Amino acid sequence: MSISAADIVPFSEARTHLSALVAEVQAGKEKIITKNGEGVAALIAADRLDHYHQLERAHIHLSLLNEIDKGLADVEAGRHRDAREALSELRQRRSKSGSL
Repeated sequence: MSISAADIVPFSEARTHLSALVAEVQAGKEKIITKNGEGVAALIAADRLDHYHQLERAHIHLSLLNEIDKGLADVEAGRHRDAREALSELRQRRSKSGSL
């Protein structure tokens, strides 16, 4: 869905015409609320917001699966270290440099 100039509403106008804006949103529109010329909020249908949140969670899950896949490929290729040894080396370096 594309946003047109008519879908960009100053805050003062949104405050006085909220009922009309809600009716437009229920009809499928989305509105951008501006304050001092900057977009600060969006008025969208609640089910659309839920859909956006589901998409965001799915994207996060796919990103995590991708990172897991990369990690498994690193392990298979021998590109890994023992975590305890790596942490021990970091602690030794930090103690030598005087930082915590």
